[in-house]
Amino acid sequence: MSVTITSHFSDVRDTTYIMENEILTAYFYDNIVVVEVNEGKTLSYKTAFTLLVKGLTHLRNKPWVYISHRVNSYSVQPTDYKYLNKVPTLKGIAVVSPQSQEDPTFSLESTFCKKPFVKKATLEDAYRWAVELLDNTD
Repeated sequence: MSVTITSHFSDVRDTTYIMENEILTAYFYDNIVVVEVNEGKTLSYKTAFTLLVKGLTHLRNKPWVYISHRVNSYSVQPTDYKYLNKVPTLKGIAVVSPQSQEDPTFSLESTFCKKPFVKKATLEDAYRWAVELLDNTD
């Protein structure tokens, strides 16, 4: 796989770190992580655990926000949010999807996530939300 994206955001410098495997690509912008899951894959604790540990090692003890950039069609194990709920440095999750605001998948996922969990129309909106959330984190 070859990653060509250097930045998802107009006012942000290049990524600081990129991880990828057969399931997803994760782009690190300091303490904001944009994740794009590959078409037709299933994102679960089992399929992403290795990358989660590697990513947490890279982030160290910094608070961070996960942005799920849903550019492809894939499956999510919503009950696996229980594992993300236990990551103390994860401060929130934003979902960016072309789906309408009445997205039943997002609604189902939100019942399992105990962190701030929002749906945004664009990556720029999600980024602004993440920066504000991190600015208000102690």
